[in-house]
Amino acid sequence: MKKIILVALFLLSTNAIFAQAGLKKGDVAPAFTATDNHGKKLNLKKLLKTNKAVVLFFYRGQWCPYCNKQIQQLQDSLQLLTGKGAYVVGVTPETKENLDKTVGKTHASFSMVSDKGYAIMKAYDVNYVMDPGMVTKYKGYGIDLEANNGNTDHMLPVPATYVIGKDGKLIFVHFDKDYRNRASIQSILNVL
Repeated sequence: MKKIILVALFLLSTNAIFAQAGLKKGDVAPAFTATDNHGKKLNLKKLLKTNKAVVLFFYRGQWCPYCNKQIQQLQDSLQLLTGKGAYVVGVTPETKENLDKTVGKTHASFSMVSDKGYAIMKAYDVNYVMDPGMVTKYKGYGIDLEANNGNTDHMLPVPATYVIGKDGKLIFVHFDKDYRNRASIQSILNVL
């Protein structure tokens, strides 16, 4: 009986993730404004006026080793990305304090945004709510989403990457519901 309940909880949690479809290549990127971890006001339209493209990626939090690896890869390749005219922005639901922990772990020097209220995540259709069973399972691993995100709604993003071209349209989309799979740096560079 316990196994049936666990399987049911797992299926419920995956249904929430599978409900999200993300945006598609060629879609117009939703405009956003935000303040990054350096206190800089970001406005997508203004970023596209001064850059060839914007690499916008969503990550789950400083507790996620796959997220940290992706951020480190982006940081390691930042000169290549900016050399091709890209501006890199990371978006997360975690609090400013936990975002700072991410920066400390990864040494990310590009813009990182704490998406309190999930406006950017929702606009890009990457948001989902973890079911209570998964939240409890994560707590068992020492991951407290409530403390990490500063709320009790357990919202996370599908770790997607979008490259937004000068015309405001998506020229690259990596949207994979398997949080272990991330866009490669080479695939991003290929569209810049």
